[in-house]
Amino acid sequence: MKKNSRISRRQLLKDSVVIGMGGTLTSLSGAAIAGEQLQEDSRKENLIIKENRNPGTTDWQLTYVRSENYRSKLLEGYCSKTSVSAGESLDIFLSAEGLAREKNFTTDVTIDFFRIGYYGGKGGRFMFQLGPVPVRKQPTPPIAEHRLRSCNWERSASFVIPGNWISGVYVGKLSCTAHRYQSYIIFVVRDNRKADLLFQTSDTTWQAYNKWPDQYSLYDSDSPVQPHSSRTRVSFDRPYGKYPQVVDQPLSQGSGEFLLWEYPLCYWLEQEGYDVTYCSNIDTHIDREGLNRVKCFLSVGHDEYWTLPMYEHVKGAVDNGLNAAFLSGNAVMWVIDLQPGVYIDPATVDVPSGLDRATGRRVAAMPGIQSAANRTLFRIGRFGGETEVEESLGIMGPFEKKNWPNESALIGARTMYPFNGSADWIVSRPDHWIFEGTGMKKGDKIPGLIGWEHHGDPANIPGLEVVAEGKTINSGGEESYYTATVYPGPKGNWVFNAATIYWSLGLSDPPGHILPKSHFGGPHGTDERVQKMTANFLKRCGISLKK
Repeated sequence: MKKNSRISRRQLLKDSVVIGMGGTLTSLSGAAIAGEQLQEDSRKENLIIKENRNPGTTDWQLTYVRSENYRSKLLEGYCSKTSVSAGESLDIFLSAEGLAREKNFTTDVTIDFFRIGYYGGKGGRFMFQLGPVPVRKQPTPPIAEHRLRSCNWERSASFVIPGNWISGVYVGKLSCTAHRYQSYIIFVVRDNRKADLLFQTSDTTWQAYNKWPDQYSLYDSDSPVQPHSSRTRVSFDRPYGKYPQVVDQPLSQGSGEFLLWEYPLCYWLEQEGYDVTYCSNIDTHIDREGLNRVKCFLSVGHDEYWTLPMYEHVKGAVDNGLNAAFLSGNAVMWVIDLQPGVYIDPATVDVPSGLDRATGRRVAAMPGIQSAANRTLFRIGRFGGETEVEESLGIMGPFEKKNWPNESALIGARTMYPFNGSADWIVSRPDHWIFEGTGMKKGDKIPGLIGWEHHGDPANIPGLEVVAEGKTINSGGEESYYTATVYPGPKGNWVFNAATIYWSLGLSDPPGHILPKSHFGGPHGTDERVQKMTANFLKRCGISLKK
């Protein structure tokens, strides 16, 4: 199968071509026609059910990885965009080293692309193989202003997203001929079709916690150390290093946080046949109208970093009748700003000495230099402003503005200090419709489902009900309080706040997933009650299964 689906770099770089399934080449107009056909098919049949009839494979998983201080020097890469539509081009930047760290090292790398979903329990579908492409060691970028590490690597490959690739999360599995080590690249394929559910990946948070190349996340700063400030910036123009918190999963190298917190929801939704489409945080930032085409918006897992336009777009859509489920914790805590990145083509430009890549706008007009929107992020404030405890501890800012909108007005609750901890998810309103068919009574518990960050302090919203609540304890013995909430929107719509990053982990335990343990606690995995509550909420939103 892969042999027939292999596309060479020379073929990829031909003008006006798109890679089709099975290695065939069609014109860009062909991609547009295929995209239109997908729109027509979606009106006839649930695309997710149809897609998951394709044969699945577990080959999407990495087997051999080797991390050093979070990164994988032996083989790593990143994409030019967080999300792309069918017919759009995606650039891929790769770097590889030999085991002996020899100079002028070059090797062939293949990229096997997979769409992540259910696929008969396999978790992924093979799409095609790109390459082999020649890859050499590329330089670790210098430390720019604000500790920014932004790569300016030679482009290794470029291809156009085929018109018959439906929306979803896609990984590229990197494999090297010189040694056995592997890594991922990751991106979202988006569309503009009408669907029941919009699954938003939490990629701005993935990047905020990305320490690549060693200690350069948004939480690392120059002296004096101040991890919750606006002094540090991070770039999407770099690989994802190994995730540094709560769960040690080396085999997720290069995939951000998707495989840790979001994949189980993706797997469950597609297993159940829900009509779901996907977008990135950046898409929510730039595309307000995209929220109008779905019945329910999903915030998933660790969804901490939002721009003000993201908040305004989702809040406005909820006020206009959109349902929303925050199957997440620590969500919408930090207000961030997005700025452009800069790409300098090494083949055509003599890179100016001391160029500041943190502000690509200054050089974007030079020949051979391209400025890409929304590639750098940094904090500019705390949604809702600092709580009294946070302010007394002096752990944030200083930020110029204090009166940012409170995230609880959207979510129904907010992140409270201490931010992290673990607890059981304890029922407080068993007569609520979200518990129908679960058999749960007041005080019943789902062990370890709260963690490692959560929501509390319920908002004063008419009709809001606290459906579960309890005390959390962190590794330092500090206590906090979580509240899971449901409230009605103004037009018969609903908003559910599950109050925990771990919610998705109660929905499924797919291949390639590892449960976390943190703060002396952790979830047990799949739970029929979590599945039933999620289905109850979606049903109340007018979303029924067509399977």
